[in-house]
Formats: sequence, C-alpha cells, structure tokens
Amino acid sequence: MKIILTHEVSGLGAAGDVVDVKDGYARNYLVPRKLAIRWTKGGEKDVEQIRRARKIHEIQTIEQANQVKAQLEGVKVRLAVRSGDAGRLFGSVTPADIASAIKAAGGPEVDKRRIELGAPIKTLGAHETSVRLHPEVAAKVNVEVVAA
Repeated sequence: MKIILTHEVSGLGAAGDVVDVKDGYARNYLVPRKLAIRWTKGGEKDVEQIRRARKIHEIQTIEQANQVKAQLEGVKVRLAVRSGDAGRLFGSVTPADIASAIKAAGGPEVDKRRIELGAPIKTLGAHETSVRLHPEVAAKVNVEVVAA
C-alpha cells in the first residue's frame, strides 16, 4: 500500500515521504496513529504542504544541529516522578516527559518523537537518552530521575 507520511517514522522515512508498506502495517498502525495518510492523486498536493511545514520546523544545517547539540548537552535535566520504596517508578518515564523536562530546565524545545530511549526508564537514578537532531547529528542527554 502506498502512503504519505505525516510525521517522521524511525526506519521508514520523514514527513512528506511517499513510501510503500504492507497493508496491515498501514491500516492497523500508521493511519490510526495519524502518522500517515493513504496516497491518492489528490494527496500529492498535500505532500508539498507537508514538506514545506517540515522545512520550517526542522533543523536545516549541520551547524544549527551542532549548536542545538551543545545546548542540549549543557543542560542538567532533573525529572521528579513518583516512586516506591525500592526506587522503582509507578509507570515509566516517557519521551514526552523528557521533552518537557528539557524545556523546563532552560534547554531548547525538542520534539518528543526525536527522543530515543534505549530501554524504558523505570528506576530512579541517572539515565542517558539520545536526541536525533539531524540525520548526521545526535545529542546525548543525561536525565536524572529523582523521587517526587
């Protein structure tokens, strides 16, 4: 099935790309989560609009990405969450939580879809996450999870 991506999907493409995927993947995952729309002849007009919007929001050059990387790596991110006695969290820390903590710590605004967690964060302590700023540049952000 041919689809038009409306958001970046890891391993598949960026917003505005026209890709061919299996029917079930598109019908059961991408379209319901509003990550993609079905490709139609009329949808081709939407592709240009999506690409223009992507250009406005994305980091254009490697130099800009390196500047944002320096800002991100210089920020001390502390995230206060509820936890049990043994240091285990009630739930887990999501990329949206990390994005809001970066913004609250005085860092640049980061899209939650660009934050990559190696494994779910379910314990207190220091954890390292990666933020994809550009296809060639990724920033390492240390997140300290503390009890609230």
